[in-house]
Amino acid sequence: MSTSHEYQDLSSEIHDDVLDEQEREAQRLSVRENAKHVLRESGLAEMLQSINRNLLKGRGHFEEYDSLVLFRWGTHSTRRHMWIEVRGSSILFRLHPHRKCAPAAPVCDGEYHTLTSAMWSDREFLKAELKKYYDRPVAETSVD
Repeated sequence: MSTSHEYQDLSSEIHDDVLDEQEREAQRLSVRENAKHVLRESGLAEMLQSINRNLLKGRGHFEEYDSLVLFRWGTHSTRRHMWIEVRGSSILFRLHPHRKCAPAAPVCDGEYHTLTSAMWSDREFLKAELKKYYDRPVAETSVD
């Protein structure tokens, strides 16, 4: 038989769980809205749409997550993609693991090339970087 004290403890735990879930959802939505803002503000969203429309004739597709866009194209044997992530006000392009690049722009950690807001605000620089990543995309392994 439960007591009113046990009931209050259980009720308090449930209430705390609901608040935690609401906070997590609010945080997730905040991250998502920030990513949308950065992609629009930088012009990268339109540039990616333009690549799909003009170069790929609409054959690419986008998978959108909270702070990540995965742009894929190709057939089962020629599958390619660009993995683009937004962290704060920076845009990160995920590449194959590689040695750190010598140039300071974009920032390289051996896996991601990071463009800060100061870098992506220069549209020509962003276009040039996007062209490099499109010309040498990450190849996906076939799942046979």
